[in-house]
Amino acid sequence: MVVATLELTITFYATSLKDKRSVVKRVLARVKNEFNVSAAEVDELDNPGGAVLGFASVGVDRRYLEGQLQRLEEFVDRLELCEIVDAHREFTVSS
Repeated sequence: MVVATLELTITFYATSLKDKRSVVKRVLARVKNEFNVSAAEVDELDNPGGAVLGFASVGVDRRYLEGQLQRLEEFVDRLELCEIVDAHREFTVSS
């Protein structure tokens, strides 16, 4: 079993936490509709101009999961709701 995680640090224009919540919810909803992953805001909760989003997927083929996370990152970038500042992938293999 392989657990794949992707952590995206994003930035966007928002003047309040309410505006931020709107952007984050749209990004997470669109990703969940397009990909079979778990997704949540995991850091920078009180920062109205940015967020850290976490995505996780489980499978048996690491190459497939790598491709899935790459496509997910490209999908978020194409949404044009935010700018990706940093991306960090991690794979954990267990038996």
